[in-house]
Amino acid sequence: MFITPAYAQAAGGAGSLFSSLIPFVLIFGIMWVLLIRPQQKKAKEHRTMIENLRRGDQIITAGGVIGKVVKVKDDGEVEVEIADGVKIRVVRATVTNVLSKTEPAASE
Repeated sequence: MFITPAYAQAAGGAGSLFSSLIPFVLIFGIMWVLLIRPQQKKAKEHRTMIENLRRGDQIITAGGVIGKVVKVKDDGEVEVEIADGVKIRVVRATVTNVLSKTEPAASE
């Protein structure tokens, strides 16, 4: 009614659809580079750190408990000594940092 038919016919088309998708693709690319990729890299490093836990490693848990690994179990638990004679069981995924690594025993 207020818009002339000539303006209504000129709008739209395949070119405008493609040009409207470009910003979304760029935003996704930026999000991938700045957020998703570094998070995946950090998760992979954490996974390898947890898999490489050995007896004698000094660790920090997510709760802030610092202790020495006494036993690594296959069911996802780690036994940690936090004081002389005081041992606790911790879920392996809650280990946030390894302070000191022990060297593997030399096989002869």
